[in-house]
Amino acid sequence: MWAIVGLAYGSLLGLSAAFGGFGAFVLVLILGVVGFLAGRAYDGEIDLAALFLRNRTVDSR
Repeated sequence: MWAIVGLAYGSLLGLSAAFGGFGAFVLVLILGVVGFLAGRAYDGEIDLAALFLRNRTVDSR
């Protein structure tokens, strides 16, 4: 299944590059990565809070 998803996404990137130029290619690429991360977070496979929040403990030296 992931091979088909990769093929579809690659085709979409190719079409956006061919008809929209480099800006459209980058936009589709970024939105695809954001969608992928959101889907993985929704499924509970990754924790996005760990990526964006820093450790806020204070060292008591």
